[in-house]
Amino acid sequence: MLALIIFLILLIFIFAGTPIAVALGLTSVGIFAIIGEADNLLIFSQRMYSATTGFTLLAIPFFIFAGNLMNTGGITNRIFRFAKSLVGHKWGGLGQVNVIASLIFSGMSGAAVADAAGLGMIEIKAMTDNGYDKEFSAAITAASSTIGPVVPPSIPFVIYGTMTGVSVASLFLAGFVPGFLMALTMIIVVYFISRKRKYPRYPKADIKERLISFKEAFLSLLTPIIIIGGILSGQFTPTEAAVIACMYALFLGMVVYKEIKWSQLIEIIRNTILHTIKVMFIISAAGFFGWFLTYLRLPQMVIEGLTSFTSNPVALMMIIIAILLIIGCFLEGIAVLLITIPVFMPIVTAIGMDPVQFGVVMILASMIGLLTPPVGMCLYAVSSISDVKIFRLSKEVFPYIIGIFIVLLAIAFIPALSLWLPSLLG
Repeated sequence: MLALIIFLILLIFIFAGTPIAVALGLTSVGIFAIIGEADNLLIFSQRMYSATTGFTLLAIPFFIFAGNLMNTGGITNRIFRFAKSLVGHKWGGLGQVNVIASLIFSGMSGAAVADAAGLGMIEIKAMTDNGYDKEFSAAITAASSTIGPVVPPSIPFVIYGTMTGVSVASLFLAGFVPGFLMALTMIIVVYFISRKRKYPRYPKADIKERLISFKEAFLSLLTPIIIIGGILSGQFTPTEAAVIACMYALFLGMVVYKEIKWSQLIEIIRNTILHTIKVMFIISAAGFFGWFLTYLRLPQMVIEGLTSFTSNPVALMMIIIAILLIIGCFLEGIAVLLITIPVFMPIVTAIGMDPVQFGVVMILASMIGLLTPPVGMCLYAVSSISDVKIFRLSKEVFPYIIGIFIVLLAIAFIPALSLWLPSLLG
């Protein structure tokens, strides 16, 4: 009953037009006051602060800065001109480029929110400049950002491996096939939506145009190679990679392409600060809201209630997936892992499921949570940088959620999809 009351209060605030960060905070404070535990509000600011102090989250302002530099410095235009020359004649061509770009750039942070907030600015601008609706562009950006934590390097996989003793290397290998399947389903969705809505297509580019656009975009296309290569070679961490991205984008924009002036740089920094504040405020409020739910033991109550129904392995797995999806609507992905791993691992062991396979299932389920209100952080991050209303964005992103869910079920019940590569490489 308490969970229902909390959810209804939160929905009332959101429908009334209250900013999501404020709605999350007011709901938490109000419930604490109602149940007579106002003393706990003393840690309100501490929880908000701690939610934004993760080392990986430092990548967010740098990715946003890099995105602004790329947009202003001509890097984005050159990359997407080349991409358009390759697939612009297909239905949803730039939408498919959006998905592939997220697959390529996902290795920069391993965190979906960072990818959504940083790379999203580049992708949304490029698509809207070429005739796509802002809602459609934002939905693809939010959905494709969830590929990041599935394809290595993946922060959730590291946390799962640490808590369970499962090989992190095996988990990384297990994420490749699911990540590509996610990208494939999104590309299919983009194709059919674009064809139905008759988004713009362009005449097929000839060889000359493709060579010219490739030559102009060559240095820009080196960005993911430099960043991912540096991470994989151990030269810098994913968060440091965001700084490298800024330095490289600044070099191209001011020295090579000479499209960024000193006067523009001040405005770029100002916009970066404003977007960062919006995103981090949402994350901080969601952090306190997640702790608030945990304090009231609501996730544990949901788990205990649903797992008391059956001992059938298939039914148990479906219940576990349902629990992860439900809790993922209220908690950030890593919080879901921290709460549910101790409860679910004994069940998984009892039904004989490989813990590597289950790790992929958990991360995929938590990715769906990042796209669903009321605490879908990727949803809110993209909403804040695109100015698309959260309910409109939720509707637009729904087909992609269905695609991810189909991949989730396939991974849960076809072990080879996640275990084939780790088994092949020993």
